[in-house]
Amino acid sequence: MTAFARVQQANEAGSITWELRSVNHRYLEPGIKLPDEFRQLEPEIRKLLGKYLTRGKIDLSLRYKIDQQQQSKITLNDNIVRSLREVEQKVLNIVHEGSKLSVSDILSWPGVISEGERDISALLTLSTVCLDAALAQLQESREAEGRALEEMIRSRCQQVSDIVAEVRKQRPEMVASLRAKWTAALDEKLAQWRDSANENRLEQELVMLAQKLDVEEELDRLDTHIAEVLNVLDRDEAVGRRLDFLMQELNREANTLGSKSQDGATTQQAVDLKVLIEQMREQVQNIE
Repeated sequence: MTAFARVQQANEAGSITWELRSVNHRYLEPGIKLPDEFRQLEPEIRKLLGKYLTRGKIDLSLRYKIDQQQQSKITLNDNIVRSLREVEQKVLNIVHEGSKLSVSDILSWPGVISEGERDISALLTLSTVCLDAALAQLQESREAEGRALEEMIRSRCQQVSDIVAEVRKQRPEMVASLRAKWTAALDEKLAQWRDSANENRLEQELVMLAQKLDVEEELDRLDTHIAEVLNVLDRDEAVGRRLDFLMQELNREANTLGSKSQDGATTQQAVDLKVLIEQMREQVQNIE
């Protein structure tokens, strides 16, 4: 699911800021951006991700700032400075011309100043605590979106059930009408074929047509799959892949219903079913 989280925390050593962005993806695919000093945290970061997420492309970015009082002290190497001055004087004694080294020249000389190693252990600890809070915030955002998607899917499921019920309701009348129409047509044909046609030809033709018209199995499966979708939505676990499979099954039954349709009303209802199922399928891609 699409979500964003930003959390900043501080301690005596400085501050940590995490920014997290998630978008749709079939699997869990983290993109982790860390300063070099924090690279050692990557295994722990991946472990934390697994605690909260199972699907999605997640971009994680860490920024930090060290407290000024904790900044490393800069030290001057007096011996190198004295050596530079001595060498400088010897050169001037030989060439008798030229300018002396400036302070900036001396400070930029390798080894003249050195910076002690910074202790970021407190920030390393803070970064994992901060990330845990950021992931919790991200998950909260994803859950809010998930509740909205659940409401939409439940609404579409009800519409699918209503259409299935309407198809069942109108089916006997529609079948009877088609049967009467086909009987009349076959009677006319049999009158033309009477000398060569088998006396059971009419019933055989009607049985074959009835088989083509029988969609009870498809309607039952649509009801079963809708019931399973609603059941899956009640589970407290990752359900995206299961829902995606059920959408495929629903679409298959809607296609079969459309192919067996012999009247305009059922054909339109099959199209309406496919539209509703496709709307659900698109949103199911956003569900973990």
